[in-house]
Amino acid sequence: MERPPVYSELPIPCFGGVKKLVCVVLVVVVLVLVLVGVLLMGLHMSQKHTETIFQMSLQEGTSSGTQGTGVATFHLDTGINSSASVVYDYSKLLIAARPRPGHACYVTQMDPEQVQSLETIAESVLSKITSDASRQNDSMKPVTDRSLLGITIKVLCGSLPVYWA
Repeated sequence: MERPPVYSELPIPCFGGVKKLVCVVLVVVVLVLVLVGVLLMGLHMSQKHTETIFQMSLQEGTSSGTQGTGVATFHLDTGINSSASVVYDYSKLLIAARPRPGHACYVTQMDPEQVQSLETIAESVLSKITSDASRQNDSMKPVTDRSLLGITIKVLCGSLPVYWA
């Protein structure tokens, strides 16, 4: 009986390199897809957590007949190259706004029966910021006793001057 011929692989140097390159590219693409998936999942979980905290702070702050004890913080995009952070302090019944860029904080009293919306705050407090800074600071009364402010508002404003809006 005759033995079948022994076949050997034909050495093609370019083909082995291409195979290796395809494997490396495939592994990199899979790793990038996994990384994007993990980042999107983290973003989704973070958004859900933020929404939950927001709902809890609204429920705390609007309880009927009792004064809320929560604090809610929001970030407003007020236009090109400008934004503001707004803090609702339900325990002190104060609303504070810090525009960025800005050189002062603005505080207003909160009506516990009818809490001002973010739109109202943006229109009333933040519209004053667009006016001339020297005229605005002269017409607004400064907060002389910072002990009236809650810890969150003190942290928000830092060493900036604070005015009643």
